[in-house]
This record gives sequence, C-alpha cells and structure tokens, in this order.
Amino acid sequence: MSKDCVFCKIIRREIPGSIVYEDNDVLAFLDISPTAPGHTLVIPKEHHETFLGTPRRLMHNVLDVAQRIGQVQIKTLKAQGVNILINNYPPAGQSVPHFHVHVIPRYGKTDGLKIAMVEHLDGDLNFPVVVEKIKSGL
Repeated sequence: MSKDCVFCKIIRREIPGSIVYEDNDVLAFLDISPTAPGHTLVIPKEHHETFLGTPRRLMHNVLDVAQRIGQVQIKTLKAQGVNILINNYPPAGQSVPHFHVHVIPRYGKTDGLKIAMVEHLDGDLNFPVVVEKIKSGL
C-alpha cells in the first residue's frame, strides 16, 4: 500500500468511503464525485498504479467484482445500461494513481453522461505499420 494514496487510505479506513463490497483482494465503494447515482469504483487492495501494471490474478478479481456490481446496478438500481471504464495515466483521464474500474450505471439519454466516439482520425493512420508495431510487442 502507498502511504499517500487516497484509495489506500480508504482501504486502511483512514478516510471514510461508502463501501459496497469487500473481500481479501478487492474493495468497491461509491465515487465521491459520481457521474450517476450508484457510480462505483472497484479497486485492488494491493497498490498498483494502473491496470497495465496489475498482476493478472488481481486484475481478474477486480474485473469479476466490477461485472457483478454492474449486474446489480441494472437489477436493483433499475439502470438501463452500464459503462465499465478504466483510465491509465493522466493523459487518459486517470486522476488517482491506483488501478480502479469505474462502474457507471446509465439511466437513459438524459442522465448527463456523454461518451463520444470519434468518427475518424485525420491524417494517414498507416494501418500496416501500426499492426506490425502492436504485433511485435505482444
């Protein structure tokens, strides 16, 4: 655990959190700045900065809990859908450097959350080069 990490402080109960789930590896609590009612953060209790650096076993445990919470949000909160979101590093929107999964219940087009997909990128994407770079790194 990290001494200064806000999520580690919630795990250690040094600061309050509205905890909805806990087991030996995973903690889930309501987001303090929710996008929608029921917006939940699912985190490993072991400190890892991003999804990309989290051991597989732990990452799978976190995602299993995120899936279950999404299912419950639809059943009990009457959400019409759920967004599962993971941000890695500040340029991608990660504000707390502790791997976490946002489970955001959606209540229709009027719930205020807008996730826009870009239709296309300008410029030459050079797919063959990009494909080879990704393949060579796997």
